[in-house]
Amino acid sequence: MTDSSDEIPDQDPFPPEWERAETIGPWAPPDLIAEDASPNGPVPDTSPDGPPFEAVQPGGIGREPAEPVQPGAPGPESAQLPPEPALAVIAEKTATLSERLATVVLGWPIALATVIIGLLGIGLLSAGAATGGAGLGLGGALLGIALFIGGGLTPVAPGQARVVQLYGRYIGTVRTEGLQWVNPLTKRRKVSTRIRNHETGVTKVNDVNGNPIEIAAVVVWRVVDTAQAVFGVDDFVSFVAIQAETAVRRGAGSYPYDTHLDGVLSLRQNAEEITLGLAAEIAERVRPAGVEVLEARLTKLAYAPEIATVMLRRQQASAVVAARQLILDGAIGMVEGALDRLAADGAVELDEERKAAMVSNLLVVLCSDHATQPIVNTGTLYQ
Repeated sequence: MTDSSDEIPDQDPFPPEWERAETIGPWAPPDLIAEDASPNGPVPDTSPDGPPFEAVQPGGIGREPAEPVQPGAPGPESAQLPPEPALAVIAEKTATLSERLATVVLGWPIALATVIIGLLGIGLLSAGAATGGAGLGLGGALLGIALFIGGGLTPVAPGQARVVQLYGRYIGTVRTEGLQWVNPLTKRRKVSTRIRNHETGVTKVNDVNGNPIEIAAVVVWRVVDTAQAVFGVDDFVSFVAIQAETAVRRGAGSYPYDTHLDGVLSLRQNAEEITLGLAAEIAERVRPAGVEVLEARLTKLAYAPEIATVMLRRQQASAVVAARQLILDGAIGMVEGALDRLAADGAVELDEERKAAMVSNLLVVLCSDHATQPIVNTGTLYQ
C-alpha cells in the first residue's frame, strides 16, 4: 500500500506570470510578455526567423499602410497582419536611456583664458628659475590649472556628436558644432551622426518555394540617438550590419522569386513593395541601437548558378504557357463575337456541324504560331 504523503501533488507547470501572458515571439522573456493570453492559447512560431514581414505598398514608410499580402495567398483578402518582431518589443519595454543634451560652455573664451594663464605660469617659472625666487611654485600651479582647464575643451565637427560620461555615468551629449567646454573630468566619446551606407554581402538563401537564390541589399542609415547607440548595444555598426543581413534573409525566404499568379507578391515583379517592407523591417530591428533607416534597396537578385539554367527554361516555359492562355482567351472571344454577329445579322444560317467547323478553322488561324495556308473547298461540307 502506498503512502499518500509520498505522492507528488499535481502542480501547474506555468508560474502565475505565464498564466496571464501572451507570447510575442520565440525569445521573449516572461517579464516582458503582455497580459492577455493563457498557456492553452495558440502555439507560437518557433522558427528562428519568425513570420514574414509585411510588404509595404509604394508611397514611403510612415504613410497610410495598405492591406498586406502574404506570400502564396490568392489575394489581399486572405492576408494576415504579422506580429511585431520580439526584438523591437523587448527594446521598447526595456529602453530607459535616451539622449539628452549635456551642459556645455562656449569654448573660445575659456581657451583664451587658458592660454593667458598658461603663459603667465610659464613666465613665472622662467622668472623663478632665473632669480631662484618663490615664483617657481606659483608658476607651476598656474601651468597645472591651465592644463586642467584646457582638458575640457572639446571640438565638435559638423555631423558628429560627443557622448559625455562622468565616472561611468551618462550625463549628456554634445551636438553643438564648434569648440565647446565641458567638465575636464569627463570622458567624451565621438559618435558620427552622418548618413552611412551598408551593403550586405551576396547571400545564398531559399525562396518560399525552396529555390536557391542570391540576394544582396544596401541600407542607408544614420544615428539619431547617440545614447542608445553607445549604451544600448555593444557595437552599433556591427549590430546594423547583422540585423540588415537577417532581414534580407527573412524577406528572401518569405516570397517566391517569380510567379504568374495574381495577388501574390514576388521578389522580381514586386521589388518596390518588398524593399519598402524591408526598410520597415530593418528599422524595427535596429531601433534599440538608436538608428534610423532612411532607405533599403536590393542590389542583386538572381537564381543561384547551380539552377540558373534550369530555372531559365522554367521561366521561359511559364511565359509561353501564360502567353498561350492569353491568346486562347482572346481567340475564344473573337470566335464567340463572330458567331453572335452572324446570328444577329441573319446573313448565313449555320447548323451545329457547320458552326463546329467554323470554330475549328478560326481557332487554328488565330492560335497558330505560323501563317496558315488556305484551302479552297470546291464541294460542300459533306463531300
